[in-house]
Amino acid sequence: MQNFKRVFLIVLDSFGIGGASDAKLFGDDNPNTLASCASSTKFSVPNLAKLGLFNIDGVNCCPAEKNPQGAFGRLIEASAGKDTTIGHWEIAGVISNRPLPTYPEGFPPDVIAALEKSFGRKILCNKPYSGTQVIHDFGREHVETGALIVYTSADSVFQIAAHEDVVPVDELYDYCRTARKFLRGTHGVGRVIARPFVGEYPNYERTSRRHDFSLEPPAETILDTLKKNNLASIGVGKISDIFAARGITRSLGVNEDNRDGMSKTLRVMDEDFRGLCFVNLVDFDMKFGHRRDVDGYAQALTDFDVDLGKFLSKMRTDDLLMMTADHGCDPKAHGTDHTRENVPLIVCGEQIQSGVNLGTRRTFADIAATLAEIFNVDFETRGESFLRAII
Repeated sequence: MQNFKRVFLIVLDSFGIGGASDAKLFGDDNPNTLASCASSTKFSVPNLAKLGLFNIDGVNCCPAEKNPQGAFGRLIEASAGKDTTIGHWEIAGVISNRPLPTYPEGFPPDVIAALEKSFGRKILCNKPYSGTQVIHDFGREHVETGALIVYTSADSVFQIAAHEDVVPVDELYDYCRTARKFLRGTHGVGRVIARPFVGEYPNYERTSRRHDFSLEPPAETILDTLKKNNLASIGVGKISDIFAARGITRSLGVNEDNRDGMSKTLRVMDEDFRGLCFVNLVDFDMKFGHRRDVDGYAQALTDFDVDLGKFLSKMRTDDLLMMTADHGCDPKAHGTDHTRENVPLIVCGEQIQSGVNLGTRRTFADIAATLAEIFNVDFETRGESFLRAII
């Protein structure tokens, strides 16, 4: 009989392992984030390999492990999307049948006019844009006029950039809260994001005081259920932002980078709690996937694998580790968008059977169903638990 006290769930943001069967419906032509990274000389992941990454169905870019020490499988996204918000909601048990809205031509004029009236400031840009390029192109006009830089991306986001000397960060957050209240229903984007920056033209730099104001999940998640049952639901990185702080008992905040995120996670391992530690490592996506930096992504995976080794050495007998992803972002794909991919599932711990192939599973929500069974809580989801297959 299993007796897990702590579960650590680490999301390698955008680490897809091959195109989903419906990838072309999402504008993707056979993407494969893992295979693209494996083609780089910077790629070395012996710990992930040892646990069974290359034993997963459909993964053939590197040799499989003869005696994998973890359980492993492939998850198909059941939701209609390929973004962070919908991916994490599904991991937490909520399947979204409708994609969140995106704005490839910018937000409609009536939306912009209403927000300008609410803000008391004009809006600049209103186009899909690179976050670093937009402050270069519109930063001077913003500083001179006080107008806010509003932009979007291929994701379901409404982003406001402002210089910290022109718009204090707390005031920028208030503008984002106003936008969040307005952007619901038809225009219910997944995230409203504050993007403060500093410096002088042309050397503007974004600061670490970014903050996401997310749409609340449309139904109860496994995080809500754990919290309701007085179990820990600890968020590391942008987990609290993604879930609009709902169902989170404690947040360790946005990470400076992946290494910082793993450092925080290693510190949590020194604590005594019963429940979940849910970790998001966003560098893979934000710094390398969108920027189509193959070597950078590969090096980030290599660095994570080193930290994974430290994590594995600290695991207790009643710990369980799950690793997965929320979508793909193939650094060799055209454009800068996420890619519609299947994602890995790797599970390890002293109480599980090693070498179990969990096969191809129909939804990310199988993770939430498994968490519900581990902690013996009532939770409704279309996912199916894989606990009994691994113990």
